[in-house]
Amino acid sequence: GNPVGLARTCRAAVGRGVRIGAQVGYFDLAGFGRRRIDVAPAELTADVVYQIGALQALAHTAGSALSDPYYSVAAGLCGLAGPLHGLANQECLRFHLGIMERFGKLPTKDELHDYAWEVLKSGRVIPGFGHAVLRDTDPRYTALHDFAMKACPDAELFKLADLMYEVVPGVLTEHGKAKNVNPNVDALSGVLLYQYGVTQPRFYTAIFGVSRALGMLAQLVINRAMRTPITRPKSVSTAWIKNQVGAK
Repeated sequence: GNPVGLARTCRAAVGRGVRIGAQVGYFDLAGFGRRRIDVAPAELTADVVYQIGALQALAHTAGSALSDPYYSVAAGLCGLAGPLHGLANQECLRFHLGIMERFGKLPTKDELHDYAWEVLKSGRVIPGFGHAVLRDTDPRYTALHDFAMKACPDAELFKLADLMYEVVPGVLTEHGKAKNVNPNVDALSGVLLYQYGVTQPRFYTAIFGVSRALGMLAQLVINRAMRTPITRPKSVSTAWIKNQVGAK
């Protein structure tokens, strides 16, 4: 849809107590996003982030209209529910479980090395490595790793995650396309949740969202205490838009 349609939908959702979710679109309007299209990972990531960011801004606008805090928080959390953010640790866990199913055991270093190359050559990605901002090992990963070394060093999935840390950065470096080949927090968080009995990955985004909800609600309280005015998108004319983009 377009910004006007998105804003209208958000307002209608808030008015009816319906949660707002993000369903991003791809570069395939004619095929409704169902056809295979070659696109650079960085370009696709930027486009998805842009679309979710736009929806979050519109959801904030709905919240600034003094709607129930639940609706505003739910709108923000729905924006997290994608494989690049709130579902990332779920994707990592699935990847780990898939490896264990593939080999029927903990793979050797050489087996994992060959499998990593098989994944990359097939056009897929290895989840849990790289970060949009960090260019070194995610300190949250380090903290989780230190915890796991003390709490569950013999757990098979943790051993696999540890082996991934040893093998995958070298493969990604040789592959040459990743800016950051180091693991991020998602490489271990899903594994540890699974280890401690949270075996239903559908709940992972909810857990992930708890800390985010605290921040959102704190900001909402501040905004209302300071009587921050309602957020209203700037209105511009078609002529202004054409002038800005140099269209004739």
